[in-house]
Amino acid sequence: MNKAVEAFLADVWAEVTAIYAKESQRIHELNKQSRLQAGIHNYLQVAWRKGKFNWAQGSIHIDVYEPFSWSDSSYKIEAGSYIEELTDELLIQEFFPALWGRMDALFRSEGLGPRFFDYRFEILFVFEREQSELRLSHHMVNESKLAELKESLDHFIQTKILSDPPVLPSENDMFFFARHLTNPDVIKQDEKAVGPLIRRLTDKLRSNRKRLDEWTGHYTSALNDWAQEHFLNQHFVRPDDYSTNWVLKAESGRQAPDPGEMDFFLFAALEIGGREPHTRQKYLELAAQLGSGKAANYLQAGSGEFESTYKGSWMEGRNNDVTQTIEIRILSEEEQAYGEALDYLIGLLREGFPKGYKLQLKSGQKHFLPLKKLAKSKLHQFFGNALQYPALFPKLAEYAETAMEEFSWYGDVEPSEKSVMPGTYAVFGLGLYSESYFPLVCRYMELVDTEHQLVQDSYAEAFVEAHGVKAEQVPVLVEILLGGNEEARPVKNIAIDRPELADALVRVLQDKKDYERELVLCRIFGSAQKLAKAAKKEQPPLKDRLEQLLSLLT
Repeated sequence: MNKAVEAFLADVWAEVTAIYAKESQRIHELNKQSRLQAGIHNYLQVAWRKGKFNWAQGSIHIDVYEPFSWSDSSYKIEAGSYIEELTDELLIQEFFPALWGRMDALFRSEGLGPRFFDYRFEILFVFEREQSELRLSHHMVNESKLAELKESLDHFIQTKILSDPPVLPSENDMFFFARHLTNPDVIKQDEKAVGPLIRRLTDKLRSNRKRLDEWTGHYTSALNDWAQEHFLNQHFVRPDDYSTNWVLKAESGRQAPDPGEMDFFLFAALEIGGREPHTRQKYLELAAQLGSGKAANYLQAGSGEFESTYKGSWMEGRNNDVTQTIEIRILSEEEQAYGEALDYLIGLLREGFPKGYKLQLKSGQKHFLPLKKLAKSKLHQFFGNALQYPALFPKLAEYAETAMEEFSWYGDVEPSEKSVMPGTYAVFGLGLYSESYFPLVCRYMELVDTEHQLVQDSYAEAFVEAHGVKAEQVPVLVEILLGGNEEARPVKNIAIDRPELADALVRVLQDKKDYERELVLCRIFGSAQKLAKAAKKEQPPLKDRLEQLLSLLT
């Protein structure tokens, strides 16, 4: 071996082995490593970065994790004068084969521990000169380790995914399972193989909102990474790493998409759309640019499972289940038009149309509910208009019963504090306009996700403004208060100033849990201290009833 190559290799390998020794100790001390993680390290980059004024006055950079473009976390060491003697020929024929040969031997051993290396490994070498750059790479696969991973994954799927509840995977396993869904080495990149696994675990986690959110985030992120790093990079370029714009490569620089990969990309776009509808839209548009007729049809008319257009006597409708949008055009601002539109919406939802849709409305009326926190969206406007016709209240209730779904949100606003569960606008309006729908309001408040939705916090004030505070309505008011977020502010216009109101409140709260009593009383009185002060100021029998309420907190 050339003396300069030998010296360069010695410096590089000494640094790599020193880094790996520290990493091995760190990995050995890790707890709860997932059975679905074959190992941690799968990348090594060795680079000579030229000096600012003289290429030979640079330094050796070593990365044991794939570096981000916006950071410099390399280990840096100085090199000897041998660096000037290294020609591209020596680097290609002697240095790099020797480097990856040593790396391959270490990779296939268990000298650093069985979990140190992943089943695959990439080594990249970069050498910068004044006017040129040499780049070399080599990929390795440990077939026996890959076989063990496949076996572990198959066992995991059978015992943790396909098995009946209450058996669930650990949080750590869920992350790696999501990543394997986009790994062609272990699972075929096909909707028929991946889709049922996503749906099965999603169904098993529906009763656990926190775990479901984590799982959705994991598989959405995995599919997004596959879409960008594997599929889109083949056919498009981005101006920079932060841009969301993808520009089609020149025809001479790209190949026609593989049909199987295109199908999986479309599947990924639809799955990602549940959490990121704008990304779904963008990906379908990019697929259409590549000549996908299926993507173009998705954008134009949806999946084909629903009749995409409707022409009635009083209104016209269009829908697209893929983009989860519904368009309604009111031809005549009359009760019949909104009745026909409600029938159209109810029919779509009963056929399985996504309940978290976004509505595009063409109407000459603009009515909204008297709740400041509600977004003044087209969807809100539609229900505000429909609520102007009392004869439609039963149909609005039918719609609400059909639409309400826990842990789901309309798509009429960007995910934010104004996001609301399907059915919200209809339920809130009916509860303000008619006592007949108080039971519907109570069912809604029992179902609403109080951890992730906030707009219902302001409903109690609007409810009292509409109906006042009456003893017979106290049970409904309590359910509304309990449907609020734990950090909801006290309601300003609730006054428990008559013995019968306090009596009714005592009767309702006696059957509630301690934390529910505290939440309700704090939202009415502000705090236990303020309730105590209010009791001191009053005369019997109201004083006695307020003290009885106070006793419920102890």
